[in-house]
Amino acid sequence: MRDTIQTLPASKIREVANAGLGRDDVLAFWFGESDEVTPEPVRRAAARSLEAGETFYSHNLGLPELREAIAAYASALHGPVDAGRIAVTSSGVNALMLAMQLLVGAGDEVVAVVPVWPNLTAQPEILGATVTRVPLRPQGGRWALDLDELLAHVTERSRVLLVNAPNNPTGWTLTRAEQQAILAHCRKTGTWIVADEVYERLVFDGGAQAAPSFLDIAGADDRLVVVHSFSKSFLMTGWRLGWLVLPAGHHDGIGKLLEFNSSCAPVFVQRGGLAALGIADEFVPGLVARLRGCRDRLVTGLQALPGVTVASPPGGMYAFFRVEGRDDSLAFAKTLVREHGLGLAPGAAFGPEGEGWLRWCFASKDPARLDAGLERLATAIRL
Repeated sequence: MRDTIQTLPASKIREVANAGLGRDDVLAFWFGESDEVTPEPVRRAAARSLEAGETFYSHNLGLPELREAIAAYASALHGPVDAGRIAVTSSGVNALMLAMQLLVGAGDEVVAVVPVWPNLTAQPEILGATVTRVPLRPQGGRWALDLDELLAHVTERSRVLLVNAPNNPTGWTLTRAEQQAILAHCRKTGTWIVADEVYERLVFDGGAQAAPSFLDIAGADDRLVVVHSFSKSFLMTGWRLGWLVLPAGHHDGIGKLLEFNSSCAPVFVQRGGLAALGIADEFVPGLVARLRGCRDRLVTGLQALPGVTVASPPGGMYAFFRVEGRDDSLAFAKTLVREHGLGLAPGAAFGPEGEGWLRWCFASKDPARLDAGLERLATAIRL
């Protein structure tokens, strides 16, 4: 085994979850998914596909009709996106890895805004690149970017700037002005932007349909790769379906990588994705409204607890908070599972910048579960 693989840290979220395995009394909020099942029209479309015998390969880039539907969906949100720029992938994380394989090699530099889901920074390291971490910083529980600091780290040596916004775990979201400054700077340095925008529809304030996207301001020839997933906005985490928006003319390269990685996404899963886009206008706003209610309920409860620092996240599906005096997030998360039956993700799972914090996924179909979790946390804090 390569030394790089041996030294990759194991998932601290899984480590905490393993401590609660086999226990049906644990309230689990550690993974980034809702406890709602995928909408029935999506499940029904996939079942029909299987019943029709669609068990064969599709085009590497995905079913043409799905690529057209994704392009129409993206165009409605962000302005014209041609279907020739779309590649369907076997999950959002697969899309991220394909983007890294397309752009990054041994010795390259990747600049990443952190804390962030650890897969994003591990992928370039697996490929032999170095990762320069530029931290968001908390101010009263709300996380903010020092734009000057970020731009100072992005130089002509920087092959890729990796940005996840809305951010997992903090909920931080880029402003339009920040995006414009980043794009202009990366044009000067020749740096590619890989934008993980899988949470773009999960925004709660101001009535926007989606968070600011680089697609809103970039041209079709800009060095920009945008990563998306069906997992969050359509409750399809287990389906493993995502897509990439690439610059014009890059479909041949990504097609080769798809062939060498997964060949193609399963056709019946792609049929499910097509059905999901067909109900997007009616389904996604309702989901966002439910998540907003869950967010407000949980954050209000957390703010009422002594010693807790938290701010209401503008996007995503997580409350990221800290408890005074509980600075070892992994140890505290394990204690919460073992002694109180509460499953949260340790902030250290998202890099050293998240140490001392905990992530709580508030995507719950039964808000009463959040109340029960708050009671268990309150008991732990009092001890």
